[in-house]
Formats: sequence, C-alpha cells, structure tokens
Amino acid sequence: MSSDFESYEQDFAVLTAEITGRIGKVPKLVGDEKKQMVANVEKQLEEARELLEQMELEVREIPPQSRGMYSSRMRSYKQEMGKLEADFKRSRIAYSDEVRNELLGDDGNSSENQRAHLLDNTERLERSSRRLEAGYQIAVETEQIGQEMLESLSHDREKIQRARERLRETDVNLGKSSRILTGMLRR
Repeated sequence: MSSDFESYEQDFAVLTAEITGRIGKVPKLVGDEKKQMVANVEKQLEEARELLEQMELEVREIPPQSRGMYSSRMRSYKQEMGKLEADFKRSRIAYSDEVRNELLGDDGNSSENQRAHLLDNTERLERSSRRLEAGYQIAVETEQIGQEMLESLSHDREKIQRARERLRETDVNLGKSSRILTGMLRR
C-alpha cells in the first residue's frame, strides 16, 4: 500500500517540477506558443490534482497507527499544489495584462494596485480554502475513529451479553444442583 503511495509521490514530484519550469516560461513566450504553454500547464495541474486524490485515497487505506506520517506529507503536497496554482494564476495575470496593455496601449500603472489587491484577496481565499479542506480532513478522520470505537464497543457489548447469559445458565444449574442435594439429604 505504501509502495503505491511512494510511486504516486514520485510521479507528483516529477510533474510539479515540470509545471514549475513551464510556469516560469509562460511570461517569456508570445502568441500561440504562450497559449499552448498555458493549456499544457492547465492539463498538468489537473493531472497533479488527480495524483493528490489518488494519494489521499491511499492514505485512507493505511492503518491509523501509521497514517500520521502520510497525512503530514499530504498536507505539504497540498500546500505545494496551492503554491503552484497561485504562481500559475500570477503568470496568467501577467500574460493577460500584457495582452491588454498591447491592445490598449496602457502603461498599467493604475492597475498595478488593483492587481496587487486582487492577488492578495486570491491568496486569502486560497488559504481559507486550505483551512476548510484541513478541517474537513480532520472531521473525516474523527468520524472514522468514532466508527471504529462504536464497532469495538458493539463487540464488547456482545461479549458482556454472552457472559451474562452464561452466568444465568450457571445460576439455573446451581439452583437445580442445590435442590437435588437438599432432596438427597432429606432421604
């Protein structure tokens, strides 16, 4: 199971390295090359998201005792993914601003503050989304632990009920033997 996870990790590392390299090239390209590079990066980001989902599924299958280490690695991968998506958005914004400036002949000084403000808001939203995802993961893990505890308690209840039934049978048998002994003593 962990070998699958490690395989996904290696694929994720290679893919994120390729994405990082391509994101750096986006602002330097022009025309169709730039459009094609943006499309390729979007496709690779989707592949990376799918790999993260696969790794998450693998982590859920790992026994709870050793799940902690994998969960922390997943958090760091999700943060890395968020950073890649933010970098890609910035490179696309730079790309769209560049095209707009070429078309309108605008120097962009007035929009710099707006763009910075939008980037800050986007980062805040992404941080909030990551916090919500982390909270959701904690809720899922808590639910799983609760379910395991309920199953354990159910098994314990069955054992106690069987023991109680055996005690009742023993009590009945003791009563019978007591009556027999009393009858024998009278004779």
